Amino acid sequence: MSVLKVEGIDFGYSKDALLYKDFSLELKKGEIKTVVGPSGSGKSTLLELIVGNLKPLKGKIKAGRISQVFQDPYSSFHNAYSIINQIRDVASLEGLDGFLEEMGMDRELLDKKPYELSGGQLQRCSILRALLMKPELLLLDEPTSALDNVIQLDVMQLLLKHLGDVAMLLITHELELARWCSDEIIEL
Repeated sequence: MSVLKVEGIDFGYSKDALLYKDFSLELKKGEIKTVVGPSGSGKSTLLELIVGNLKPLKGKIKAGRISQVFQDPYSSFHNAYSIINQIRDVASLEGLDGFLEEMGMDRELLDKKPYELSGGQLQRCSILRALLMKPELLLLDEPTSALDNVIQLDVMQLLLKHLGDVAMLLITHELELARWCSDEIIEL
């Protein structure tokens, strides 16, 4: 069953310079597709189109329930509030203990504020929040680029454990990562 269908879209910030011309993409539950390309090629713009923040000039986009994991976990949490309160604002806590165990995280970590955590810990919290939202489609915008190599691998392995439950669209400039984890690579 498709959880994302991008059908024949055209998009550009000006009609004279299209980033996408008759672009199509389909994602089914259990698939991970990766979009790679240089800066400015439209990778993050594609995510903005999928979530509806931008509208295509032509074509259609249909998506199931979406969660996102962003490149910079510090910008996706507010420093004044605890992690658990920010998760509770957008997701049910059903399944929290199982996810924490799987991620090797202590429950007390969630009572802290974002600035009290390392980048790796905070990115795991971002993934936790995204998974607790019970998405059909998980959008991953450079989720490992701010992390060291060992933590990058841990984070991607953690995400891939949940591939049976969702479809994933990964945006990255790291071709090796794309080759390692993707069912299909889309080069822009």
